[in-house]
Amino acid sequence: MTSTAGSTAPTSRTARPENGRVRRFTAAERMVHRGTGALMLLCVVTAACLYIGPLAQAVGRRHLMVTVHEWSGILLPAPFLLGLLSPAFRADLRRLNRFASYDRRWLHAVRRRLDEPADRPAGKFNAGQKLYAGWIAGAVLVMMFTGLLMWITHFLPGISRTSAILVHDILAWAIAVVLVGHIRKAYQDPEARRGMRTGYVDPVWARREHSEWLRPELREKP
Repeated sequence: MTSTAGSTAPTSRTARPENGRVRRFTAAERMVHRGTGALMLLCVVTAACLYIGPLAQAVGRRHLMVTVHEWSGILLPAPFLLGLLSPAFRADLRRLNRFASYDRRWLHAVRRRLDEPADRPAGKFNAGQKLYAGWIAGAVLVMMFTGLLMWITHFLPGISRTSAILVHDILAWAIAVVLVGHIRKAYQDPEARRGMRTGYVDPVWARREHSEWLRPELREKP
């Protein structure tokens, strides 16, 4: 098999058209996304119930909110770790971790506010998705680390609990803002949501929005 530009992973035959649709994500990849999203939502909702005064008073049950928040945070990497058993998921991780020349063109077009698909070439994931994935992965690791410092105070006695709380709270607000942006972009693109929901997308959409991903794979012989 051949490799797409900007990727060390071999292209997957699952991307070939099937019944007029193109397979974008396997069931394993969709389950990783859903599991991570559900745990992230639990973290955000319970955090809001702990830190936003009126909401905390309305919900009450602070001990339960703390417990759910702590364990949903601890379990957050679980879908990712289970997903590593899937070759398709590992291949997508390699795609997300590698920038190609067309990714720089995509970012340049965004800075210049060029909206035409031809100005924003992308592989299976565009440059914005790659930056988001890297940022959210790093942010989650920092959140878990500072959360452990807050939960187990003797974990690293050289770092004060107050410092951990400050970093945790500031980063939590940053994550909330980024997640809102991520959800907003998803709702602006019904076909992308359909791909995550069913695993399949329209080939016209794929060629338009992710031309560097689909075109080489359609050349592959069965």
